[in-house]
Amino acid sequence: MTANVNPHPKLEECKMDDSKIASAKAHEFVKNGAKLLDVRSPAEFVGGAVPGAINVPVQVIATQIASLAKPEETLVIYCAAGGRSAVATQIVRSMGYSKAYNLGGIGEW
Repeated sequence: MTANVNPHPKLEECKMDDSKIASAKAHEFVKNGAKLLDVRSPAEFVGGAVPGAINVPVQVIATQIASLAKPEETLVIYCAAGGRSAVATQIVRSMGYSKAYNLGGIGEW
């Protein structure tokens, strides 16, 4: 008998986190100086992004975040549909960026 082990525990954590915010709150944060991060691929970003967003693909966010923001800064993170932004938000929160928030997909802006 084998144990029923979740092969993607990080995805489960993303489903249970409290970092998801609504569009109005995201707009408020950005208006008040939060950094807006687009974690889609560079090709997706070039195809259309929220004005003022910084492109930092989810695959490199852990190595790039320190050059983009201080841990005490507020971050609003989005992607195409919400999956990558959830993962990216959890990554940066685990690195001490407690004010990182997941907007979800670009359409929620």
